[in-house]
Amino acid sequence: MYLLYVIIFTGITSLFFNNIFTKDGDKMKKYLILVGSPPACGKSYVSMELAKHLNNPVYLDKDTIIPLSKMVFKAGKQPYNRDSDFFKEYVRDAEYEAIMAISFESLAFNDHVLVNAPFSKELRDSQYISDLKEKLKTYDAELIPVWVHCDVDVCHERMIERNSDRDTWKLANWDEYIRNQNFSLPKLEDIHVVNNSSAKTFESDIDKLLKVL
Repeated sequence: MYLLYVIIFTGITSLFFNNIFTKDGDKMKKYLILVGSPPACGKSYVSMELAKHLNNPVYLDKDTIIPLSKMVFKAGKQPYNRDSDFFKEYVRDAEYEAIMAISFESLAFNDHVLVNAPFSKELRDSQYISDLKEKLKTYDAELIPVWVHCDVDVCHERMIERNSDRDTWKLANWDEYIRNQNFSLPKLEDIHVVNNSSAKTFESDIDKLLKVL
């Protein structure tokens, strides 16, 4: 019986230290991974495929809190339109504030926290990124910004295929919508790009990103 206790204790101890420390004995680094792009570029696919290769990550998708946002539209007696002025003034920033608060709570217990959201303003705001990196220092964590590139025509096809109510206005007013979207790469020195226009470019870029994590 004593021998059994020793074996169990040794196994649990080994598992604990293997999860906390690297092979070199250093404490494992924490990472906050932000995966952004315009809608229908494949953020969710890229994020999920990336998460599959990480050790016990926390995966957060901003779209998960859309049911709460829909209630804001209902309370405000507004039509559900995620491209409206009402959304931009009362809903959009609140969604980001909520999902980022959850991501920081998760960093206290996990080494990899991945947030899937457009980050259309955030990844282009140098002050926002600077403040985020400063806050991450208290968690001994590093920011990993990822931008998913996709050709506009491919994006259009995918948006039609997914047939989501959040895209109703976009598809009905495609030319106007696309004029207001920025598909260019955010100007961040340490940003990682995943070209999701084809399977070949996707696989190559994911492999490069995994080497960093």
